[in-house]
Amino acid sequence: MDGLAPLTDVAIDPGAARIYEHGWQSWSPTTTYRVDQRPLRPVVPARRVLCYRPERAAPDDAFQGEGLLAVQPEADGPVLVFAARDGRGPIPSIRAEARGNRLVVSTDGPVDTITDAGPGGIDGALARWADRFAARMGVAGIRRAPTGWCSWYHYFTRVTEADMLENLEWIDRLALPIEVVQLDDGYEAEIGDWLTLSNRFTSLQDLIGRIRAAGRRAGIWVAPFLVGARSQLAATHPDWLVGPPGQPVDAGYNWGQQLYALDTTHPGARAYLAEVFGTFHTWGIDYFKIDFIYAGAIPGRRSADVPALAAYRDGVQLIRDAIGDSYLLGCGAPILASVGLFDAMRISPDTAPYIEPRDGDLSQPSSRAAIITGVGRAFQQGRFWVNDPDCLIVRPSVEGREAWAAHVARYGGLRASSDRLAELDDWGLGVTRWLLSESPTAPFVPST
Repeated sequence: MDGLAPLTDVAIDPGAARIYEHGWQSWSPTTTYRVDQRPLRPVVPARRVLCYRPERAAPDDAFQGEGLLAVQPEADGPVLVFAARDGRGPIPSIRAEARGNRLVVSTDGPVDTITDAGPGGIDGALARWADRFAARMGVAGIRRAPTGWCSWYHYFTRVTEADMLENLEWIDRLALPIEVVQLDDGYEAEIGDWLTLSNRFTSLQDLIGRIRAAGRRAGIWVAPFLVGARSQLAATHPDWLVGPPGQPVDAGYNWGQQLYALDTTHPGARAYLAEVFGTFHTWGIDYFKIDFIYAGAIPGRRSADVPALAAYRDGVQLIRDAIGDSYLLGCGAPILASVGLFDAMRISPDTAPYIEPRDGDLSQPSSRAAIITGVGRAFQQGRFWVNDPDCLIVRPSVEGREAWAAHVARYGGLRASSDRLAELDDWGLGVTRWLLSESPTAPFVPST
């Protein structure tokens, strides 16, 4: 059974039982199923590295939670929660296989088994479990998320300095309650070469100065644990990559190139991370979105003989040390291993200006994918961190913008606009202004 050992055998009502499956990282589909439903899985095998748990494939005909799985055997009955005991050590895979009116649960590591008879069904049980897990992980209060504007969902990697300055001007023109102006992907020369600019930017220091002079905070996107094959970093420091010498491990494929993982235990790589984030912080950036950080937890040979999750957590802590009291938002992160490290966390796949994912894989950008998993992780809001449901995009060309705005209003803790502000119509501007008027920190309360 793929190294999994039997844990328990649960009697269920096949017509009424529900199973909650928690995915590995931010973009991994997470939701509750009927027993007769097939769980969401990668459409292509290569997607597993980027969006699912890379080292452990979940079967198509069974449910598998990564560190967390919950079962409600019958309608309105108690909920069984099977969960990792700690996010600092190994995160077990927990599998549930339906066999008639029985559900066989197995795992490849230690888990806590909790019977919850409180209100709210599975959602209520997960919220109560999360309170305990957060305390165990040392979460000591939730910092309010600043409101923001982000360049990504209109400009994507084509963003320019002029685009940033235009929207900075429109924030004032429209009197929007935006605190942080965040530059996303597109400023860097290559993935990994964070202090070398693309040809669309001449000076980040000058841009940051303009943002701060306008009374806003400056934010930036970095994928700190990824190294692109085209980068100077990969060419000059191959020993900084996870994997045997000359054979770096596969960290996925994106930006038209092979990706590798930075070894956060290598002294040179650690010094480089400290330099990048220390430099950005010195320039005046105090809001950091670190993305694709699953790469820091990919199994493989490292300079120091430590478990992959320990290397990941230590790498995030190194970044935190370099940026001081700045606000830290995670994305593409192994969820349970990240508790206690972040102020806010993306808890779903990317949204998009379209409803359905292009190839049907619900780990991929689309508002439907973001809504499904965002709802599935709503209980984490105000317990682990501030939930980031992803940016508000409501310009007229966005498909299903009304439904997406309603989702952000219901499930969003972090609120950030990502439209070209000059393109908003009256409805889009009104919704943007309304949703940026507050930034919730209170724990999500499941419906009873």
